[in-house]
Amino acid sequence: MPSPQQARAQASAITSGEAGEEASPTSQLRTLFDRPRLSPGQRRIARYLIEHLTEAAFLSITDLAERVGVSQPSVTRFASVVGFSGYPALRERLQAIALGALPGGPAEENRGNELQAAVDAEVGNLENLRRDFADPGRVLGTGRGLAASAPLTVLGLRISVSLAEYFAYAARRIHPDVRLVTRGGSVAYDALLQSREAGGTWVLAFSMPRHARETLTAMRVARGAGLKVALVTDLALGPLADEADVTFATGTGSRLVFDSYAAPGVLCAALLQAMTDADPERTQARLDEYEQVADQYRFFLGD
Repeated sequence: MPSPQQARAQASAITSGEAGEEASPTSQLRTLFDRPRLSPGQRRIARYLIEHLTEAAFLSITDLAERVGVSQPSVTRFASVVGFSGYPALRERLQAIALGALPGGPAEENRGNELQAAVDAEVGNLENLRRDFADPGRVLGTGRGLAASAPLTVLGLRISVSLAEYFAYAARRIHPDVRLVTRGGSVAYDALLQSREAGGTWVLAFSMPRHARETLTAMRVARGAGLKVALVTDLALGPLADEADVTFATGTGSRLVFDSYAAPGVLCAALLQAMTDADPERTQARLDEYEQVADQYRFFLGD
């Protein structure tokens, strides 16, 4: 765990842009909060600060404790765990991040038009993902698990359907039995239970904002049936992450009316690459077979 001085220096570098492109406020908070091993109570504080930054950054320690439903000493301990001398120092950092996110703040002045700002935010998300990939062990390990699971279930409900469909479409080129679940409720539960009965061991779940309550319930059903759950989402803290065996948290673009998913899309491709590397002989055989069928039936223009 980094020292308080190292944590503050890292946070300052990201806020000021010394670590590359300026990260989004959510990404900066993830840098502060995601790395330490937080208790469930401390996770509640972190989640509240992430979700209510512009208000929470200016609360007193008493008000923050009341809003979250914890004691004032719990807030003080949280500040220490994430690398600050106390709550005043943490609040100072939160205010600096919040002011950069508010209209008229420094980030606002330099961001260009709305569309450019959306691209800038996604660049920040990709930079954070690149830092996460400095240690690819979790991606490679999860890819091996997904590749070995037969069947492999891919779960994505509501807004997360698009990412789940992309992953399942590509995964079917390299995996013999991929089952896509895009409907919640009892339909999802049946699919998950059938997958386990058929010998499946893993579920890959996607949950993008706004997070569907059905996704959380489906993940609980999956784990109750004995399936392991890999989760792709935007926050490493919260009830969804608590139910997952492994969580890949990466930022989404939130500057436009609807979110954009540049970083989650790259993460999907990385997991697919890890699956191909886990069983290269099967991968090559299936890709060759698919190309033969594609040529025979002229699936694509130019063939």
